Amino acid sequence: MRTVNVYEAKARFSELLAAAAGGEEIVVAKNGKPMVKLMAYSAPVAPERGFGIARGVLHVPPDFDEPLPPETLDSFG
Repeated sequence: MRTVNVYEAKARFSELLAAAAGGEEIVVAKNGKPMVKLMAYSAPVAPERGFGIARGVLHVPPDFDEPLPPETLDSFG
């Protein structure tokens, strides 16, 4: 892990980005105190989802697709 000061980081930013993208971790310090770390970005991996993920959790009643009673339909205007 390499440590550089802010002035050097500003002057050599593109070079530091290339090094970080190559796997090196670089710490940028101000007055000798570490402030940030440059490192390669890795996108988070989403868990794989498939059919049936909610099987047994959700319940569809048997009368789900039956027409609504006339009094209920009238209330919708």
